[in-house]
This record gives sequence, C-alpha cells and structure tokens, in this order.
Amino acid sequence: MVQSRHWPAYIKNIQQALSLGVFLYLFLVSIKLLGTGFEMFGGGFAERLISSTSNPFVGLFIGILATSLVQSSSTTTCTVVGFVAAGILSLENAVPIVMGANIGTTVTSTIVSMGHITRPEEFRRAMGAATVHDFFNVLTVIVLFPLELATGFLRHSAQAISTLLVGTESVTFASPVKKIVTPAVAQIVSLISRLAGEHTAVVVAITGIVLLLLSLYFIVAQAKSLALKRVEVVLDRLMGKSGAIGILVGCGVTAIIQSSSVTTSLLVPLAGAGIVRLEQIFPIALGANMGTTVTALLASLAGDARGLTIAIVHLLFNICGILLVYPFRPIRRIPIFLATRLANFAARAKGYTALLYIIGLFFALPALLILLSNLF
Repeated sequence: MVQSRHWPAYIKNIQQALSLGVFLYLFLVSIKLLGTGFEMFGGGFAERLISSTSNPFVGLFIGILATSLVQSSSTTTCTVVGFVAAGILSLENAVPIVMGANIGTTVTSTIVSMGHITRPEEFRRAMGAATVHDFFNVLTVIVLFPLELATGFLRHSAQAISTLLVGTESVTFASPVKKIVTPAVAQIVSLISRLAGEHTAVVVAITGIVLLLLSLYFIVAQAKSLALKRVEVVLDRLMGKSGAIGILVGCGVTAIIQSSSVTTSLLVPLAGAGIVRLEQIFPIALGANMGTTVTALLASLAGDARGLTIAIVHLLFNICGILLVYPFRPIRRIPIFLATRLANFAARAKGYTALLYIIGLFFALPALLILLSNLF
C-alpha cells in the first residue's frame, strides 16, 4: 500500500499527466485550425491547380503547393484519385503531383518547430526533427522522379497490381483524431466567422498559430518534468536499436489517425524537449509516409482501375523511397546530416533561416515556377 507521504507526489504526477493531455488536445486542435484556415484562404485554389497541368515538372510543384495550402497529403491524393477516376486528370500527369504532395505534407511539422524559436537549443533539436522528413522526401523525389519519367516503372507496376484489386469491396475508416478535434474546431470557426466576417480565413489561421505556440510551450514544460528519463528508456528500447520497429510504429499510428502531419508534428515537441533523438524520429517519419497512403487506398478500392492505380503509385513511391535510402547507412545519413546542418544554422540565425526555408520551399518557389510555366 502506498504510504500517505507519497500521495502528494502521485497527485502531482496525475495533475501533470492531465495537463499534458489537455495541451496535447489543444495542440491537435491548433493543427486542424491552421489547416482549415489555409484551406479556406485557398478557396478551392488547390483543386483548380491539380486539374490544370500537363507538364510533369509543373505537376510536381503543384503537388507541393496544393498540399502546403491544405496541409494534408491525404486531401491532395484523395482529390487526385477522384480526378483520375473521373478522367479529369491523366495517370501520367497525376504521378508527379502525388510525389510533390509527399514534400508538401511536411510543412506542418516544420511550422510546429517554430514554436521553439525563443529557446535556441530546443529550436535546434525541433528544427532538425521536423526537416529530416523534408530532406528524405526531397531526396526520394530527386531519385525517383526522373526514373519515373524515363521508364514509368511506378505507373506500370501500379497498373499491374490494380488489375488484381479492382472491384474489391470498399472499406471506410474514420480517423479518431478527426472525430475528437472536429467539434472543437467547428465551434471555433463558427465563432470566428460571426465576429470576423470576410476575414474569417485569416483569423482562423492566426488563431491556429497562436494556439499552436501556447500549447507547444506547455507540452514541452510538462513533458520535461513528467517521467522524462523513463520515456527516454522506453523509446530507446523500442526504436533506438531497430529502425524497422520505428517504421512500423510510424506506419501504424499514421494509418489509424490518417495524418502523417499529425504523427510527425507530435514528435517535434518531444525532440525539442530532448526526449527523442533525431535518429529515432527518422524511421518513424518514413513509416508515416507509408501510413498516409491508406486513406487514398481505402477511398479508391470500390472505384475503377484508374483511381486505384494512382493510389497504389503513392504507396509504391514511399516503399521504394524507404528501400533506396534506409537500408544503406551512408545514404541514410544524408537527410540526417542536412537536417542537422540546417537546424544548427537556423538556431544561430534566430529563426530567420527557418522562416525563409518554410516560405521558400513550400510556397514561394512552387508558386513562382508554376507562374513562370504559365507565362512561357
């Protein structure tokens, strides 16, 4: 039986755990609010972009920009699946957009890392954790994009697999995270719309950012004081010695919550607090890439071969990326090295580098290249 003198410590731990749960919920709400604000601000721009290209290079940047706007690769890929199935978008033109979506989806965790900007050491760790996912996806695209243009191997492989699955009974699965946060987000958006009117989208996005920064601050504070060493030991035993386990964890969690952005964003404050290391986060991010393909696959099973094929392309692309990079230590070190160097530089530059990186890679550069392609 627990002695009475130990009760204050247990009560304090329970209070800290409850506080952590509350701020974790607010953190999830803030991510959904941020994405909702961007989506409202886009006003269907992402969908119009997706259906407007026949140039594979432009398609790649459209995938980045469209996904950065809605902050969900699942939304982009499900839209692409629907367009391909309806004949609005050809399979050849859809493949680069899906590749770009893999890069664009990482913007959320990179934005989350900005919540640590006032604490240089935390920011350095958080920025590295966020951008290792970016660099892996960029590296995968650099290798597989020209290979796909030259041979069409992803497209042809997916077509062969889809012929075996067409007509399979459709399966639906509701994300528990979406179910939990949607009512709160709906109430907040409704309140803001009544108060802000035509400026609703901007105010929703700003509210999401403010809530994100506040929740991150308290998550890190609570996580540092709540069994930090024990968490480090558990994570080291589960993932520190086996990247395969980390990949499976990332894939499984993302398949359940149907959002790679949420999976990787949850790791950023843990990295900032020093609970998890970059080497532990990397395989989880790779698994999250695979897990996020489940949404489009489930949505396409009852459709025709075209929609199912592009969903399978997304899965094969992520599997090939993992097989090309992770088994080989020298190659595996490249995204980790680049993320570490960028994080170190950003921490010294007081975050200006990080802000330019986010705006440049995810918004300005894709938008500029798309604009130039339309002009010439």
